[in-house]
Amino acid sequence: MTKKWLYSFIGIFLVLSFLFPIYWMFISSIKPVADIFGDSSIIPKRITFEAYVNIFTQQDVKILSHFKNSLIISFGAMFGTLCLATPAAYAIARKKIKGITLFLLFVLITQMFPSNMLALPLYSIFANMGLLNSYLGVIIANMTLSIPFAILVLRTYFLMIPNTLEEAAAIDGCSRWGTFFKIILPLAKPGVYTAAAFSFLLAWGEFLYSLTMLKDNDKWPVTLGMRQFVGQFSTNWSELMALSVLSSLPIIIIFIFTQRYIVSGITAGSTK
Repeated sequence: MTKKWLYSFIGIFLVLSFLFPIYWMFISSIKPVADIFGDSSIIPKRITFEAYVNIFTQQDVKILSHFKNSLIISFGAMFGTLCLATPAAYAIARKKIKGITLFLLFVLITQMFPSNMLALPLYSIFANMGLLNSYLGVIIANMTLSIPFAILVLRTYFLMIPNTLEEAAAIDGCSRWGTFFKIILPLAKPGVYTAAAFSFLLAWGEFLYSLTMLKDNDKWPVTLGMRQFVGQFSTNWSELMALSVLSSLPIIIIFIFTQRYIVSGITAGSTK
């Protein structure tokens, strides 16, 4: 019993440690500007929502446009990742290919590449292709980060589906693509949701590719929109924290609705 309480205490402490920065970000957004540095208490003494009003009413800050751009880029990266990673993972899982272990190792290594290593090569390639300052260029750049992870997760799910289901579908006259869309994908739904959620979140929080490739302010995502509150000599912390809270809402909503799929997807990938 003592060990159980100890584990529970450690778990609660770790959860609170991870949640405290989010809580501090929120209370900083509802504090008056003078209290952000003057009041260090955990519970704010004065509460105001002026920062939230200001970020939507300032003429030089187009918050709704930034959110729209983030949604376009994130959904585009998610859709592109699923379209490419799903059939690739299925082929890797079903076909007996020589050197598949080395190929998967290569895929895993590419997942470890930081975006600042790939930003300059991608910038040169997209400059020659005319994809700079466009949504498509940023979407493709974000897909380079999410496709390796999606392939590894989806391959694990496809390996768990028995081949006999495909053989039975073939006997009934179903084509290869028909079997893939009507039988395999529904059974691999947790893996698909996991790959979709992570690819969306990676694109939503990405900063460097957008900074490198988007010159037009009207195409900036919300991560770049936050830069407008950081000046050379001062930072508008209350409005910056308010925008950070709002930009975190899509992430929280996605995890609330896809939590059980993400957990099952990660668990299946760790035990296979």
